[in-house]
Amino acid sequence: MPFASAQMSADMACLRIMETTDLHVHLAPYDYYADRPRHDLGLLPLSRLVDQARNETPNTLLFDNGDFLQGTPVGDFVAYERGLREGDLHPVMAAMNALGFDAITLGNHEFNYGLSFLMKAIARADCPVLAANLLRKRGATARGDRSLTRPYALLDRVVCDMQGQPHPLRVGVIGLAPPQVVNWEHSALDGRVWSRDIVETARAWIPEMREAGADIVIALAHSGIGAARHSDGMENAILPLARLDGIDVVLAGHSHLEFPGPAFAPSPEVDPAAGTICGKPAVMAGFWGSHLGVIDLLLRREGRSWTIMGSRSELRALASKPAGPRAPALTDPVPGFTPPRPRSPGVRRIVAQTHQDTLAAIRKPIGQAAAPLHSYFALLGRSAATAVVADAQCAYITERLRGTEHGHLPVIAAVAPFKAGGRSGAQHYTDIAPGPLALRHVSDLYAYPNMVAALRLTGAQVRLWLERSASVFSQVVPGGAPRVLTEPDAAPYQFDILYGLDYVLDLAQPARFLPGRAGENADASRVLRVRLNGKPLLEDDEVILCTNNFRASGAGGFAGPGTEQQVFGDSTSMLGILRDHIATHPRLVPQHGPPLRFAPIPQGRAILPTGPGARAHLHDIADLNPGVLDDCGAGFLNLLLDFDARA
Repeated sequence: MPFASAQMSADMACLRIMETTDLHVHLAPYDYYADRPRHDLGLLPLSRLVDQARNETPNTLLFDNGDFLQGTPVGDFVAYERGLREGDLHPVMAAMNALGFDAITLGNHEFNYGLSFLMKAIARADCPVLAANLLRKRGATARGDRSLTRPYALLDRVVCDMQGQPHPLRVGVIGLAPPQVVNWEHSALDGRVWSRDIVETARAWIPEMREAGADIVIALAHSGIGAARHSDGMENAILPLARLDGIDVVLAGHSHLEFPGPAFAPSPEVDPAAGTICGKPAVMAGFWGSHLGVIDLLLRREGRSWTIMGSRSELRALASKPAGPRAPALTDPVPGFTPPRPRSPGVRRIVAQTHQDTLAAIRKPIGQAAAPLHSYFALLGRSAATAVVADAQCAYITERLRGTEHGHLPVIAAVAPFKAGGRSGAQHYTDIAPGPLALRHVSDLYAYPNMVAALRLTGAQVRLWLERSASVFSQVVPGGAPRVLTEPDAAPYQFDILYGLDYVLDLAQPARFLPGRAGENADASRVLRVRLNGKPLLEDDEVILCTNNFRASGAGGFAGPGTEQQVFGDSTSMLGILRDHIATHPRLVPQHGPPLRFAPIPQGRAILPTGPGARAHLHDIADLNPGVLDDCGAGFLNLLLDFDARA
């Protein structure tokens, strides 16, 4: 039924469903790493969009899709400086309570500070916290599992129809998270938390939700829009999840993308213009509070049940660019509707105090940088910022292994550039000038509270590690048109730089692995030469590789991680190790030089998108003859690199 004719019917109602996702503790509109305001992120400014959306229609629900507990120095301040005792109210939870969320699901980054911290943080949530496939005990089937938190919630609400008359509505919401979290946080969760496949779990619980009277079922899934074909344990399972009978609405997240929007190509099951997946309304609201996802459902009451007659999905952005015309309402104004009191002032009071406390903590001086520390060219293996992290890792592990059966082996370090643009944008780079280093710079150099780990690997395993890392690069065709240096699906954190080695990559060759995926082309190789202390690294040679618990648990598909290879791991965070390293080096200078070089490619060129601040450091890559191209329209500086040079 067209919306225009549906508006005249008294048995019709409009239900607005709103989503936030991947907030990563971005409460205030502020970049704590650069110590300056930003106006395109944060729960506080987003709360004003929520108030506006609630003013437009009487029937609204608000959900958060996970990854709310870690991601900025605010999270680190609460976890490491202030601490969280039993009964304390975490500022993120306080802000969510003030804004009036109806349900929240857990994401993978909720576990970064440990299970005990998480459970204390969510204990005072005013709404259900859901995670159907994260388990305290795994049963024979999903219905026999004992979930870590509630698997689903039934929300009993009263909605007003077109004439302002109230009616009961029961909304079922199931929370789902990437099952890989138990591997990614193995050291903290092993033997304490288990997981189950997203689709298998939802398929098991939906009938119970329907039997309990759910008129509408919402999948609140911290999962991205990935492959169409279901495979057990898949991380980005939104497509097969949306196919399940009984699911009416899909709220996605995790992959930091925007849906509906141009990031997704149209397909028989994905309509990025209409905002539907498998014909069902869906949103994915970006990250860091950049957008509010809004789904409007047009409902018809038939007896005691409701039917969805139509829907509209949209994203409302915080970005300062002028807003386009708002789509017309699905329904006429409801008689007698009085807009609710605004919630944003309460959020503002909570955020203001936490913001000031965090600033005071992160501005404490801890050392001095003797040279610029930036990540503009980290994807070329040239970054003093990642080299400093490698120095800290190697020093820590070398000391811990001294006198053990592993102490005689050479120590190398694997470091990924967490801040190197990508989906996080042109401002997402480390850029620390020579001079005083404050506590905020520690989080700028290492953005996650990972714990340290060390693996004992053979030379053959190291070469495979390098091959996996090299898979982020596009193939550079001699004499061909220049392509973007990295593959579209590759993220900076998938690129490990191995310090302590001297190695050469040939990007004219095809990749042995696909970025972030299983399977390999065993006949392909980009690793030409690997040397350690001036000598070739042989297949049977052994080394100690410093890394983090995330990599050591197998994240990213690198060769070697496993309990049999791990020779060291403790609860010390990389942030603490790095902070202590800076404090004990009054004039911080990277000890490791760039380990990576590229083989010459005749007339080989590629485009590196990087931050605008890279203009001041082009001399660091002078051997690649960087040429500045036109602005690509997303704020990045595009550099044309010449690989027709000597390695």
